[in-house]
Amino acid sequence: MSDTLTEASATVPATEPIRLGIPAMALVVLVGVSGSGKSTFARDHFGPFEVISSDYCRGLVSGDENDQAATADAFDVLHYIAGKRLAAGRLTVVDATNTQPEARRKLVELARAHDVLPVAVVLDVPEKVCVRRNAQRPDRDFGAHVVRRQRDQLRRSLRGLAREGFRRVHVLHDEREISAAVVVRERLLSDFRHLTGPFDVIGDVHGCRAELEELLEALGYQISRDSSGRPVDAAHPERTAVFLGDLVDRGPDSPGVLRLVMGMVAAGHAQAVPGNHENKLVKALSGRSVQRTHGLAETLDQLAGESDEFRAEVLAFCRDLVSHRILDGGRLVVAHAGLKEAYQGRASGRVRSFALYGETTGETDEFGLPVRYPWADDYRGPAMVLYGHTPTPEPVWVNNTMCLDTGCVFGGKLTALRYPEKHVVSVPAHRVWYEPAKPFPRPGEDSGRREPDLLDIDDVLGRRGVETGLLGRVTVREEQAAGALEVMSRFALDPHWLLYLPPTMAPCATSAQPDLLEHPAEAFDAYRADGVARVICEQKHMGSRAVALICRDEQVAVRRFGVAEDAGGVVYTRTGRPFFGPETTAALVDRLRATATAAGLWDRLDTGWLLLDCELLPWSAKAEELLRHQYAAVGAAARSALPAAVEALTAARGSGLDVDALLTRTRARAVNAEAFTEAYRRYCWPTDGLDGVRIAPFQLLASEGATYQDRDHGWHLDVADRLAEAAPDLIETTRRLAVDTTDPDSVAAGIAWWRELTEAGGEGMVVKPWDNLVRAGRVPAQPGVKVRGREYLRIIYGPDYTEPANLDRLRERRSLNRKRSLALREYALGLEALSRVAAGEPLWRVHEPVFAVLALESEPVDPRL
Repeated sequence: MSDTLTEASATVPATEPIRLGIPAMALVVLVGVSGSGKSTFARDHFGPFEVISSDYCRGLVSGDENDQAATADAFDVLHYIAGKRLAAGRLTVVDATNTQPEARRKLVELARAHDVLPVAVVLDVPEKVCVRRNAQRPDRDFGAHVVRRQRDQLRRSLRGLAREGFRRVHVLHDEREISAAVVVRERLLSDFRHLTGPFDVIGDVHGCRAELEELLEALGYQISRDSSGRPVDAAHPERTAVFLGDLVDRGPDSPGVLRLVMGMVAAGHAQAVPGNHENKLVKALSGRSVQRTHGLAETLDQLAGESDEFRAEVLAFCRDLVSHRILDGGRLVVAHAGLKEAYQGRASGRVRSFALYGETTGETDEFGLPVRYPWADDYRGPAMVLYGHTPTPEPVWVNNTMCLDTGCVFGGKLTALRYPEKHVVSVPAHRVWYEPAKPFPRPGEDSGRREPDLLDIDDVLGRRGVETGLLGRVTVREEQAAGALEVMSRFALDPHWLLYLPPTMAPCATSAQPDLLEHPAEAFDAYRADGVARVICEQKHMGSRAVALICRDEQVAVRRFGVAEDAGGVVYTRTGRPFFGPETTAALVDRLRATATAAGLWDRLDTGWLLLDCELLPWSAKAEELLRHQYAAVGAAARSALPAAVEALTAARGSGLDVDALLTRTRARAVNAEAFTEAYRRYCWPTDGLDGVRIAPFQLLASEGATYQDRDHGWHLDVADRLAEAAPDLIETTRRLAVDTTDPDSVAAGIAWWRELTEAGGEGMVVKPWDNLVRAGRVPAQPGVKVRGREYLRIIYGPDYTEPANLDRLRERRSLNRKRSLALREYALGLEALSRVAAGEPLWRVHEPVFAVLALESEPVDPRL
């Protein structure tokens, strides 16, 4: 049961390569006297940023690499840099003589502090070689006695390096061995990222063989038996079992459980990590003195009836189990007692102890048992952690972790979680096999855990990074988070409803045409350059972006989203605010629910709720105050003042004054003012409650257990058309046109369609990849590019934006790339939120990327873009 390995390299013929195994995450300490070739060895075998040289650090603090008076400060710098690299999980190599035990001791302590393996690579070069090399370097003015002293220190240390704490020791005895050395980077014993599953993760068995067989059969495994009828293997055609330890003790048949699990592991049908009971069993089978308590006596008695060969196999199996395993690209971590984020993928006694026993407060309860610290309540890591150890009546999600020990041996259940589906499968215990010291809680009793859906302000405050499956880590700055918290806490809906906030949308590149700022040709060119041949052009509705979450009934809302109010859904804005008051919202949700029922979507998608991306029309339904006080005020003032100015200037010209140029500009401004007024009035029509309100859905975002970014936009618009057919008085159809960006005729048709829309007073269109989520090299292609019409942009940029001087200035829009970057980051965060919803993750996990979208909205990007 060891996570690490200590080894010493023996002298081998120089013609054979000498393999130096180095763990992928380690602190490598080069040991050798001055002139032994450590720096050359480091340069030849490690990357330039992996090596920290004491000489270089001496130069950093003093300006002279040979200034021995700066040695203490230099090593302070070296230890600081090494600590930062180890904290980030990066291989770090220390290039210094390290011949003194005290110097090595500090480095071993540094490795332990960061839970990485300390490795020594010793260059034991003959003294005369080192003296000769130093003599050839003008910057080395010390005598041979220094080399002699360092070598004496080294020779006295060689045999004791392992005892100092180095988990691996490689000794190269001369120049031939150094030249033959090959550094081989080895994955840590806990690193199984290459195994992607699917997995069935099984909680504490504790000798309950019959229940284990029932659970495996319920999971679809075929059990194989030996000639005596004993189970020796179980295989599934598509899945792998993962055992969370505590296979033994307390139950009726620990040898039977071991025989079955050992067979599955040997055949590649299962993975396993050790539990604290296996750890104690190893000590007992190794002849060490242990207390035969907590079921160990029963296991040893049962094993006494087995052969010596079987007991030896049990000892080897349990001893070699590794504390935890990281699976599926780092998305899944399994450990018997769980593992906090800082320990995942690390190797030390501290990590192993936590994985086996968890963490205690130092107190004992009324039953004399240690009080365990609830580490899962504070867990915020991106990896799912599955564990056992502490029995619970029901498995529940706590911050992306789940305890699967449901007390089978105490009369509870034996439980497995299917990964990645997150489906729990349990079988009941046949009886109470062992009376616990502490009464085992029954289903429904208070377990004392924090509710997983309670939000904590620390989840969102400060500078944060949110991991996304599409773009990796997206950073939210502290000041952005503070602004978003203000909006979210004062104006937004109950966070249980806020599953998603839509991203901003990037505009197309600035048009080269003389009278236009935006034109479809640039959007088609951009997608063609990204390798996207087929796109869909969707009519841009004259409304406000909206998200509609609709439940089949109020019971679904309460059960699925935990909302207390009597509501069956919500319709909200891009910033998470409700469009209407409670009564109007309830009426709108009822109509949308009835529409979804008439369209047959509940049964077609096998869901109790739908999340739709929409436009809510008219724009004035949301922005009436903005229209009244900003746009209408400007239009009214211009229409009042400019005609009078034209009349006065005309009279002045009639009296002989030279005002022709001013009159021409004023007449143009009057025409522009009329066009401005006409433009914004198209977005306004009277509404009374829901009378006059229209919804234009264009994408189905998610439903129970599913997201739909892998469905093409034709499929999404077909769903929208079904809704429109069911309720034509409420649902607005989205017009669309498919375009082949590689076909000039198809591109020309797309441009003509845009002109038709915009010349009729429409806002324009959005161009999207037909296939929806598409990658353009290493990053996703833009999910949508808006191409707005000339008159709509008059609302955005002002009545006179079309004047040549203003257009020339606007062509220098400098934030386009920043806007595109913002759109992609918010898109990735939105998809991350949806994937977490579909996976049934806790509210704080869903809220994390949703909040980040709102926070990024405060980024300094021109809002008119």
